[in-house]
Amino acid sequence: MINKQALDRLYRKYNRIEYVHPDPLEFLSRYPDLRDREIAGLIASSLAYGRVAQILKSAGAVLDRLGSSPHTFITRTPPRTFAALFAGFKHRVTTGADMAELLTGIRKVVLEYGSLNECFLAGLDPRQQTILEALARFTRELACAEPHLIPNPERGSACKRLNLYLRWMVRKDAVDPGGWQGVPRGKLIVPMDTHMARISRELGFTRRKSADMAAALEVTAAFRAFAPRDPVKYDFALTRFGIHPGKRPDSLQHELRQ
Repeated sequence: MINKQALDRLYRKYNRIEYVHPDPLEFLSRYPDLRDREIAGLIASSLAYGRVAQILKSAGAVLDRLGSSPHTFITRTPPRTFAALFAGFKHRVTTGADMAELLTGIRKVVLEYGSLNECFLAGLDPRQQTILEALARFTRELACAEPHLIPNPERGSACKRLNLYLRWMVRKDAVDPGGWQGVPRGKLIVPMDTHMARISRELGFTRRKSADMAAALEVTAAFRAFAPRDPVKYDFALTRFGIHPGKRPDSLQHELRQ
């Protein structure tokens, strides 16, 4: 039976900055200004699908074109320029036109609300147990039609990359840089993909076969029993354990019983 002590021990062991690479999260350390970091984080997380080497290459290529301040570049650049800037860009099914559309959505939100943080807060209902409704509204505000970049939770998507982005921006510890204000950590949803779904089934947190939003909410509820104010606390440590060189994913139960 998994207990809080075992999970906390895993957190202390693997939730360290030296385990971040290779991960798109590492791009956020470039930006001390929160206005830049929240934009860079959304871009990097949106491209976090496929092979990690290609993810880092693609995210780096986009952020390099935005210069030292993504906030300044996006807010001062006419949307028509984005398409030309990213002509020829390709990340799996994501094209330069898709990226231009995302940047246009970010620009609209930042100019209207002042920041991505404020836009998200505008849809946050304190009566809701999770950020699900706020996340749905946030995706509508960004108005990005490409589901591989900004998926819609109302269609059942687990929105793994958006929930990963929220983990980065809301939490603050040795790994997550934080910076966003007003969003309770206790309302975050576990970033759910096939890897986390397998881990969660191994731990007995879900029996669902699909890594969808229903599974994400079920697993989040299970983690909330161990960390009511921070249910996604263990996400990085659990997933990093499975991919860290020299560690076998099927030895997780053994690791937790150490």
